[in-house]
Amino acid sequence: MTDSLAQHAGLPHAVFLHRMAGGSEPSTLEPRFGRAAFIALRLVDLLGPEHTTLHPDAFHYQYVATARCCRDLPPGSTETSHLTGLVRSTAEAFEQGSPSLVLPALFAYGHYLEDQMRLEEALDVLDTLLQVGGASLPAADAVGTRLRRARVYRKLNEFDAAERSYSEGGALAATLGDTHSELLSRVGRADTLRGRGNLVEAETSLRDILFDAERLQDRDAQARAHQVIAVVLGTRGQPTEAIPHLWQAFELYDDEIARGRTLADLGGVLLIVGDPAGAERALLEALRRGGAQDFATNALIELMNCASFRRDRVGFERWREQCDARRETMPPNILVDYMLKGGIGRARFGQVDRAERLLTEALRIADEARLHEFTFRIERIKAGLRDCGEAAAEPVRQSEAVREVSAALAHLAGAS
Repeated sequence: MTDSLAQHAGLPHAVFLHRMAGGSEPSTLEPRFGRAAFIALRLVDLLGPEHTTLHPDAFHYQYVATARCCRDLPPGSTETSHLTGLVRSTAEAFEQGSPSLVLPALFAYGHYLEDQMRLEEALDVLDTLLQVGGASLPAADAVGTRLRRARVYRKLNEFDAAERSYSEGGALAATLGDTHSELLSRVGRADTLRGRGNLVEAETSLRDILFDAERLQDRDAQARAHQVIAVVLGTRGQPTEAIPHLWQAFELYDDEIARGRTLADLGGVLLIVGDPAGAERALLEALRRGGAQDFATNALIELMNCASFRRDRVGFERWREQCDARRETMPPNILVDYMLKGGIGRARFGQVDRAERLLTEALRIADEARLHEFTFRIERIKAGLRDCGEAAAEPVRQSEAVREVSAALAHLAGAS
């Protein structure tokens, strides 16, 4: 439990009530969602072992009130679907005396909240899953939940808690002979080292994991190791060296969402090394594959960034309009990135005053959402904002590995 959650330990699920107090998003729907999530999870609590003697009438009364609250939510919202599904699954689990029936809905809701960067709420849901599942939780689900929990802790920069949860998941996986989850636990711990700033040890650990994953012919673990190695190299200021690892991750992944997400990351790094043509091929392919996925939104933002990099005003406005159409569904981290790159684009076209307003608003949102890395980047960029209007950067001389990846992307774009 994080410190911010511990202070509410006397009232389970109180983290969802933050939305009723205003939170970081001003939408008038947020209090309704927060209240519905709070009472839905209180209903789930009735499946816990301490409520085994609960009278059915008592459960039914609370279920009816909870269902009524969820019916007042916008019917087309993804979160509405998660909450109504959670309430329905809870009722079925109570009627059949089988708490395990609610676990898939809890896991899916936790995943959704993580994607929306509602990280403390995601932790609350995952903790509820572990508590309700208890000793009857299937071992594979116990491993997966601990690894997911660890990832959320890592995103919160709660590195000690992340390492404990990764270790718990890895140890449990070892007792099951689940070598894949063991490798994922090790990748997660290496990524935690990266988060702490220990880049040398993180890279050494990841290369050891990559060796073991290749020996075990575990393609997914190989892909994840390559992807985190790329992040380490990028953090170290070596984007050229990161690019081949991202391409290898793309080729190794079987999951289409993971492949699309990797292409979006690859596009961003190719632009950093001065290859806008290769970047656009990767980003357009990610967009084609992504639909409404968050990585497709990231690809749109990077395509806008590519256009301003090339001083293509028409292209910039076209991609900006498409980004704007998704603005209401952007979680804080993506919204801040959009505003940041929109501000850079405005500055590149000489609209410095508009750029400053965008960056000021992006900084406010980043501070409220505790996106500290964005805060540092925005402050640095604001300081040099008036330099963005200089002439477009000349293409830089690429390494052979980067040229090979760029050529492979051209072939991929032609094949699709």
